[in-house]
Amino acid sequence: MSNNLEPNGTSSKAAAVERLPNECYTDFLSDVAKERKPSAIRSLFPLEKTPGVISLLAGKPNASTFPFTSLSFKARSPGKPDEETTLMVDGADLAQGLQYGDTAGLKQLLDWIFRLQELNHGRKKDEGWRISIGSGSQDLIFKAVACLVNPGDSVLVESPVYAGVIPMFHSLHCNQIEVETDSRGIRSSSLRTILEQWPAGKPKPKVLYTVPYGCNPTGMTATLERRKEVLQLAREHNFLILEDDPYFYLYYGKAPRYPSYFALELEEPEVGRVLRFDSLSKILSAGIRIGFASGPETLLNAIDQHTATSNLQTSSLTQAIVYKLLDSWGHEGFRIHTENVASFYAAKRDIFESAMKKYLTGLAEWDTPEAGMFFWFKLLIDDTSDASGGDSKAVIETKAFDKGVLALPGTVFLPNGRRTPYVRASFSQTGEEEVEKAIKRLRDAILEARAPAAAST
Repeated sequence: MSNNLEPNGTSSKAAAVERLPNECYTDFLSDVAKERKPSAIRSLFPLEKTPGVISLLAGKPNASTFPFTSLSFKARSPGKPDEETTLMVDGADLAQGLQYGDTAGLKQLLDWIFRLQELNHGRKKDEGWRISIGSGSQDLIFKAVACLVNPGDSVLVESPVYAGVIPMFHSLHCNQIEVETDSRGIRSSSLRTILEQWPAGKPKPKVLYTVPYGCNPTGMTATLERRKEVLQLAREHNFLILEDDPYFYLYYGKAPRYPSYFALELEEPEVGRVLRFDSLSKILSAGIRIGFASGPETLLNAIDQHTATSNLQTSSLTQAIVYKLLDSWGHEGFRIHTENVASFYAAKRDIFESAMKKYLTGLAEWDTPEAGMFFWFKLLIDDTSDASGGDSKAVIETKAFDKGVLALPGTVFLPNGRRTPYVRASFSQTGEEEVEKAIKRLRDAILEARAPAAAST
């Protein structure tokens, strides 16, 4: 499961990387982003580091009044999970963690992540991109949408789509254009048809939202061919790709991991059309709320200006804790840890699918996921159900729940809320015995739903 491509499937380039000029992003920014001004205080924070300068700038509380003197925690070793190491946050590190910090994030954590993106995506610092840290990737996605989309805009979303972004676009009264997907990712033929048949005189969408690895909800992983086709269309039709990739490190397929959109755009005539979102929630802790965005400086600046007027910054203390852990591991230790996490979920997937084969064969259809923590399966509620026939909502919300199993009907992942026979089930938490019970109960619910149809034939 390790990424053994160089550096991750993209060819290195000797020549300087061409990138979109900053002025190109003016047309992409929303009216709100264009009108937002830099924070009068936070924009001057870097000047406080000037040697010899006495700062009377910010209303920072005096650290001598803080009661914390040191923090310690234990963490498992990536290479030896049975061993624990005690790590301490104190001194200058703690002082930094207890105080207001730079909007984009703590410098040492940013530097660590820059190196991570270079190792995993082949991106160098001199290519016109940078990183901002957020309170989870959801925080950054929300701000990116606010910075790029005006009320009433048309936006491209893979369908089914992560339910968490539907309200973002809905609140802006966007026209969510659903791009079909299958087990190989976004159907580029569907995307091309949408764009080539776009009504004349109507502004084309400026953004495409996608989760390319272990997609929530479908579990699909986009193939290399599909990714390249989508990037080509982005250039042809001038839109940005919002690459939401929280399951990048939860890839457990047999083939080498495909390069990200962020990496693949190095093969395009210029870079700058991908805004990438990573999350530590699935690999370190969901509650620690640390994510990071990587992309063109102009777009990250717009996100930071939003942050500076909302939550000011991501918690300095959680960043300091995360950096202490990552620094102790090093990038090699991080790689080992994420491979261990991916292997854990691969085993969970196999247990879940084994139960599905045992109890749902002939009652449901599915593709085996190669990443993430979800199965997306179609209920065969009657013998004539086609891809769009049947409705899982009543089966899941009433019959299945009454029998003691909870899952999500597929309609919640469709922007227009139409009926669908599909269901999303997570396999991340349940043990083998519980999986067996849950799938058996689901089988009973499907059989109960099929009974009236069978009786009428």
